[in-house]
Amino acid sequence: MQSFSIESRIIKGVQYERFGGYLRIVFKNGDEREYLGVPEDDVLAMCQAKSPGQHYIIHISGRFKRVTLAS
Repeated sequence: MQSFSIESRIIKGVQYERFGGYLRIVFKNGDEREYLGVPEDDVLAMCQAKSPGQHYIIHISGRFKRVTLAS
């Protein structure tokens, strides 16, 4: 699993596993979201965007299969 540095008002951390396109996003409010099938290029674009949070909302959320976290 690869961790990415990110400067965002809403995202605290990003982890990505190339196998299966597994993306884990940890938000500053404590929420966590996981997605499958996310290409590495989309993850890099989000991490390098001027507004990673806005990029996430437009290009990741709702576009890729979200994994339900076990409680």
